[in-house]
Order: sequence, then structure tokens, then C-alpha cells
Amino acid sequence: MAMSFAALAGFVVGAVAVLFYRNQIESPRRAAAAEVPDPGALPQGVASVLAVLPSSAVVLDAHDRVLRASSAARAFGLVKGERLMAAELLALARQVRRDGEIRESEIDVAGHKFGQETTSFAVRVAPLGSYGQVLVLAEDQTERRRVEAVRRDFVANVSHELKTPVGALSLLAETIQDAADDPVAVTRFAGRMQHEAARLTYLVQDLITLSRIQGAEPIPTPGQVAIDEAIHDAIDRCNTRASAKDITLATGGAEGLRIWGDDELLVTALRNLIDNAIAYSPEHTRVVVSVRPAGDSVEISVSDQGIGIPEESLERIFERFFRVDAARSRATGGTGLGLAIVKHVAVAHAGEVSVWSKEGSGSTFTLRLPAFGGTAVPVQPASPLEAAR
Repeated sequence: MAMSFAALAGFVVGAVAVLFYRNQIESPRRAAAAEVPDPGALPQGVASVLAVLPSSAVVLDAHDRVLRASSAARAFGLVKGERLMAAELLALARQVRRDGEIRESEIDVAGHKFGQETTSFAVRVAPLGSYGQVLVLAEDQTERRRVEAVRRDFVANVSHELKTPVGALSLLAETIQDAADDPVAVTRFAGRMQHEAARLTYLVQDLITLSRIQGAEPIPTPGQVAIDEAIHDAIDRCNTRASAKDITLATGGAEGLRIWGDDELLVTALRNLIDNAIAYSPEHTRVVVSVRPAGDSVEISVSDQGIGIPEESLERIFERFFRVDAARSRATGGTGLGLAIVKHVAVAHAGEVSVWSKEGSGSTFTLRLPAFGGTAVPVQPASPLEAAR
């Protein structure tokens, strides 16, 4: 990325220089008859080059006055009126004007976009012409830095999560070897090994699922997805865990609704929401999956009577590996990826997921997905046989 930016900046500086010097020498007689060039004016053709640049571009005169600034430079707050607002950029421009050497750097400036604290720029500053003018190019690197930080955190978290079950399996294997003459101990430790192996399997499966859908790419082969069937499949996969805690899985709301998407991805998202509700609900309670039409969308909600989520954690629960109660999550075999998978499934379907929760009163997660055909209308069975199904 840095190399491509440097190449672009080099091309711009070279093009501007060529335009400037060609303008000075292409007509000697006209130059001789003309007045002395205005040091505060842009060389001919420079404005046209700057107008097509995707990055922020600013031209300063010999007195640090802005002669030309791209709309991007003003939008990011680098320029106001005729002033360059970033002090660090201004200092670079003055150094370049003094010695004529091209300089590159990275700077952070106060953010001017909603919800953004700072904006990171890769900058290149070069002399322009022979009248003290300076060209400043700034490329927004904020998103690239964010992606790099997310990638580093993800690798670190995956490494940590994998170490726990792998380390536990190694210790349990050694313990079984030492207790080979004690059948009761071997049985007990073998059961714990199965638990850790299952946890490792769930983690790998969730990582594979997440890597498949987190690229924000469209679903490769979308089709009609019957909501009722997806809910039935998801509940069927969660029945064992629910029965172990005597939790009733119930359904309600509209029937016969469909969305346009991928049935397996929808089942995966619903399974994660139901599993999450079961894990954080006390015994002998209910988890309800309900459906309702919402204009051009279908809303699928999963409600529980569990412990709820603290208000300060609501904004982070869809982050990968974030756990409200890490000890409880590990005890139930959670990977910390379930809600992140739900969020990416929603995005892949051009939908969204939201949550309502109150500590001690349970939680409700709602998937809002585009309806098949553009309107949430129940699909009537085509025949008695289909109705029976």
C-alpha cells in the first residue's frame, strides 16, 4: 500500500514538474514578451492533474497560503479557507521549501467524520516549480490500520483460544498415563478429554464458518429460504442442550414467510442465537423463537429468560471472542465467536442484527433480513402434500 502511494505521488510530482517546465520553455518568444510570472499562481495544467487525484492534495505558495486544495483535503479538515490546519504537515512543507528534498511521513489528525476520533494519513511533500510552491499529498490510511489491528488481535485471540483446550488435552493425557492402574480416574479424565476435544472441534468449526462469511462478499448461490424450516432445523440441533437444562424451545408468530439467501447460513445463525440463549438461561425456563413480517423484511427474534447483558457490554457483544462472562462461557463450552457469526450472516444477507437486554430480565436478539420478492408475504402451500410437510 505504501509503495503504491509512493508511486502515485511520484507520478503526480513528475507530471506536475513536466507541465510546469514545458509551459516555461515551449514558446521562448511569448515568454520573453510576457511579464514576470506571478509566484502566487499555479503552473498551467497543475489544477487539471490535481482534480483527478483520489487522495487529498494541497498546493501552498511561498508564504504557506493555500493556492489549491482538493475537496477531500477540505472534507478531512486538512484545509480551512487558505490555511493548512495540520501543524505537522506545515512543518514538513517548510522543510521541503528550504532544502528542496521530497519528504514522506505518517500523521494523525483529529477526525472530522462522525464517530471517528482520528484520521491517519500517509503523506508525501514535494517542491513545485521555482517560486517556493509546495505540493502536499495525503492518503487516508485509517481503514488499513484498523484492518491490520483487527487481524493482529484476531491472530492473538485464536492462538490464546487454541492453547487452552490443546494444553488441557496434553495435561489430561499425561494424567491418564500416571493413573493407568486406577480405572475410575481414567474414566473421569477420559470424560474431561472428550469435553476439551469437543470444545476444540466447536472452535475450529466456528473459525471456518467465520472465515467463510466475514469477507462481506455476496452469497454465491442465493435462493428462497423457508423461515419455518430453518427454525425447525436450528431447534432440532439445539434440543439436546435444552433438554439437559429442562429448557423449553417454543416458536410463534407468522408462518410461511421466506427470505432470499442461504438456508445453511440462516440455520447456523439461528443455532448460535438459540445456543447462546440456552447457555445463559437458568433451568426450567423458556426460549422463544418468533417471526413477524416487517414491510420489505422479515424479523426473526430469539428471546430468553436469562441473566441479561450489562448495558456497557451491549455495544461489544458482536465482537469476535468478546464474552460478557468469560468464566461462564468457558464452562459452557462457548467459543466467543457465535454472535460474531450471527452478525456476519446478517451482513451477508444485506440485513442486520440487534439486541435488547436488561440484567435479570433476559435478552432478545432480532435478525432483520430482506424478504423474498421484496415484501414479507406468507407463502401458501401449493398442495395438501406440501401442507402436510
